[in-house]
Amino acid sequence: MVEKTITLENIPLAEFLGIENENIEVLATAFPKSKIISRGNEIRIQGASAEIKKINEILNGLVDHYHKYGKISKNHVSSFINSDSDVFGEEESDVLVFGTRGSKIAPKSQNQQKLVLSSRKNDLVFAIGPAGTGKTYISVAMAVKALKDRSVKKIIITRPAVEAGENLGFLPGDLKEKIDPYLRPIYDALNDMVPSEKLRFYMETGVIEIAPLAYMRGRTLNNAFILLDEAQNTTPMQIKMFMTRMGPNSKVIITGDMSQIDLPTKQKSGLRESIRILKDVKGIGFVTLDGKDVMRHALVKNIIDAYDKASENE
Repeated sequence: MVEKTITLENIPLAEFLGIENENIEVLATAFPKSKIISRGNEIRIQGASAEIKKINEILNGLVDHYHKYGKISKNHVSSFINSDSDVFGEEESDVLVFGTRGSKIAPKSQNQQKLVLSSRKNDLVFAIGPAGTGKTYISVAMAVKALKDRSVKKIIITRPAVEAGENLGFLPGDLKEKIDPYLRPIYDALNDMVPSEKLRFYMETGVIEIAPLAYMRGRTLNNAFILLDEAQNTTPMQIKMFMTRMGPNSKVIITGDMSQIDLPTKQKSGLRESIRILKDVKGIGFVTLDGKDVMRHALVKNIIDAYDKASENE
């Protein structure tokens, strides 16, 4: 009997093992003569020398895969067992940027990859999907990559000032100060991708600008990568105003979640209307993300699926 211990570093054990340990169950089923025990942040394997070596190689491969893509599924485990290879097949060219902690930031699902490819092909792209699908995060990564590659001179990120059931009027400060808390996910994404000193410099010099949608009126945005986030909360007039700000050598991504419209009941969503009007216009890309693309806690996908089924039955 041989025993080997693998220590997981910077990996949540629950995510690595899967729901109800389903990932490890797949591995245990493939090697019934060996014993696999998880405790704390350690995985112990016991069995014959040849099997232990094989299981150890698979687990180390899965660890590397998790660090690359932030996700492990039963299919990944099965593919490693059968082929000893990284099933996602990421090439170095798939990496958008290297994070401030050295991690590779790249699309982690087919639809995220479609978003990247669509943005390369089109100057204007609509990315529609529920929370947690990475549409905003990947869009920010593409913007940072474009800035680093010097294909644009600045990044502009904006969103409408529509509160999710709260009242901005009672908050202190001007409009930008009031909306900054709602832009926190954007700041968090940028902090993952740009060193703090450089990010501060970019913000101070206007190379990276984060502002409410109202600040876009009357401007022409040249040589910029522009992201409109939470576009489901724009009015038809606002989103038209935004799209017509595009200048030469600009890239635009518009993201939104149709299930989270916070506009007054009688107000039409500009995002829904613009998709209907522009669906056949050449040069505009449309990418839909869904529950399969969710990269948050596993329960988030189940929650989204449950709400989708409920809405279908209404």
